This record gives sequence, C-alpha cells and structure tokens, in this order.
Amino acid sequence: MDHLKQTFAVRFTYTVFFTEQLFDTKNLLFADFFRQQAADKLAKPILFVLDAGVTEAHPKLAASITTYLAKHTAFTPELLTVPGGEAAKNDPALVEKIVDAVDRFGIDRHAYVVAVGGGSVLDLVGYAAAISHRGIRHIRIPTTVLSQNDSGVGVKNGVNYRHKKNFLGTFAPPVAVFNDSQFLTTLDDRDWRSGISEAVKVALIKDATFFNWLETNAQALAHRDRAAMDYLIHQCAQLHLQHIAGGDPFEMGSSRPLDFGHWSAHKLEQLTNFSLRHGEAVAIGIALDTLYSQQLGWLDETDTNRILSTLRTLGFNLYHPMLDADDSAGLLKGLSEFREHLGGQLTIMLLEGIGRGVEVHDMDNERIRQSIATLKESNDLTYNVLETL
Repeated sequence: MDHLKQTFAVRFTYTVFFTEQLFDTKNLLFADFFRQQAADKLAKPILFVLDAGVTEAHPKLAASITTYLAKHTAFTPELLTVPGGEAAKNDPALVEKIVDAVDRFGIDRHAYVVAVGGGSVLDLVGYAAAISHRGIRHIRIPTTVLSQNDSGVGVKNGVNYRHKKNFLGTFAPPVAVFNDSQFLTTLDDRDWRSGISEAVKVALIKDATFFNWLETNAQALAHRDRAAMDYLIHQCAQLHLQHIAGGDPFEMGSSRPLDFGHWSAHKLEQLTNFSLRHGEAVAIGIALDTLYSQQLGWLDETDTNRILSTLRTLGFNLYHPMLDADDSAGLLKGLSEFREHLGGQLTIMLLEGIGRGVEVHDMDNERIRQSIATLKESNDLTYNVLETL
C-alpha cells in the first residue's frame, strides 16, 4: 500500500522574567522584550485583558499601561476587563468577548494578547488567543502566587465546560511571562496561602531539599514574609519549567506527575461549587494522597506528620465535608474523570518518600475512605481542642 509519512518538530522558547512594578516608566524590562522581538517599531494594536479583581486592587493599572506603552513602544493598547476567579473559566460568553475584541481591534498573528490576572484569567485568555487566527502570540502577567509559581509559567490553557474542569483547552506556550511581585502585596490571605500548596506539591515529588526549606519557613510564609515568598516562587517556577522541558510537555502519554494531589482537588472544587480556592483543594488532595501513601507502607509516620504539619502551619484546613459526599457523584467519581481528562490508563502520583514520587494505576476505594476518615478525625480533634480553649 502506498503511503506518505510526515515527521517534524517545533521548538518553543520563552522566558519567565522576575521584576517589580513592571509598568513603572523607569522599568524598561517590558519594552526591552519587544525590542528584542523586533516588534517595537510595528505600529500595531496590542490587546490587554485585565482581571477585574486586579484592576480593583490596582486602580491606576490601566492608566499606567497606557502611559508606559506610549512612552516606550509604538503599540496602541486596547484594554478589556473580565471577571477574575473561577467565574472566568465557567462563562462561555467571556471567550466570545475576547475573540470579538481580537476581531474588532485587528489583533493578528503578528500582534500580541496580554493577560494580566490570576490563573483563571490567564487560562481563559490563553485559550481565546490560541483559537483566534489559529494562534495569536500571548503574554502572561500573573498576579497571584498560584499563577506566578505554577499555572502561569506552563503551557496549558483552558476553560471549564459541561461541569468539568478544563474540558476545553489548548497546549500553547506564551511568548513570555512577567512575574511582578508588586501584585502579590494586595492579595488577601486566602489567595496568598493558596498558591503555596503547589510549591509543597512539586517539592514533595521532586525536591526534598526544597520541602525542608518550606517546612522551616512555613511560619514566615504564613505571616507574608516577602523575601521568603520571592524565593518560593522562583524555586517553584524553576522546578515546573524543568519538568516541562524534560518530558511530556503536551501530555501525550498517561503520566501527569505535576498533578500530584489533583485528582481529588479538581473534584472537590466542583463539589464545593468552587467555594474552595484551587490551592486550598490541592492542599487537601496532597494530605489525602500522603495518608494513602502511608497506608501502602511507602511513607513512615514521621514523614507523613511532617507533611501534614507543614500544610497546617501554612494555614490550610485539611478537611472539607464534601469529602464524604455520596460515592456515586462524589469524590471517588473524580478518579474516572481524572483518567478521562488525560486519556490512557489511570495514572496517579503518590509518594514513596519526601522528594520521591511514584506512579500507580489503580486506587483502592476503601483506602481512600480511610484516608478521608483520618483527615476528618484530625479535624474534629483540632476543632474540639479549640472549643475548649
């Protein structure tokens, strides 16, 4: 039989920059990026999609962007504001709103879409940019701990659909990421804390030394120490980038190690109608799979307690009543949905030691229930102690 076979590779390169006050006219980092791209002399529009929560916390942001671009570039900024948080990924009309702006403002494949916001807005904008004109260059400016150390530096974009997290999405790397630490100063305590769980996650599966640092600095991080957070974000982002470059960046196989603790977290977010932040759900998921790993004999009691204690010191609550939701529609359904989302066989990351992840292809429901019961018992004990104080 006659046939033709095609093989080719595409190389992606992007830089994650770390700075403060990105749109201060004295800070030339953003302008220098466009000069290096030989794009600064193109008198094209550039679409900024801004997280409404960020513009509320930083009311001068839009004016600063306009002033900065007028002073340092030939770009004409077009500004669009969208809701932040998980609502950004749950409303299909927002995808249409961004695509419409791309059309109205003439944003083509040689122009740029810039997302400024938390991880949900970055996911939404990246998806809309990827499907417009078969792919417009997009730049990410993450504004939360979670997006600066994890989702914002990766290659995935997506929105929720049919009540499933990230059911629609693309693998489309940004052309650059700009982490501006100034944005973190206005986060509330929940959003500050939430992103730390992803650092705990990557440390537990890849870097015991980093986990030791997190354990030692948990109090400082909980009390919003800026220097500690700057180190955490840089180290966590570096580990994520190393993972993306070293294996399966577009998730063609069944393995997804960076989703340690996530099979239950994704379902728990849905079960709580997203009242739990993603990072809060991930902290519970990490605790659940840590206890499961201990039941298998892979983690000793000392290391298990170190992990749970570190999460609690950071301020995470490690139990939620929806963990005990009915199995037919509850947490255990998250296992099948997790497998379905990636395809292939079920692949779950567990721990055989701090800094050493191991993949398994089945989970025992009774062990999961026992891990949930342990978390509930510990939560009840803590609550009872607080009641007596």
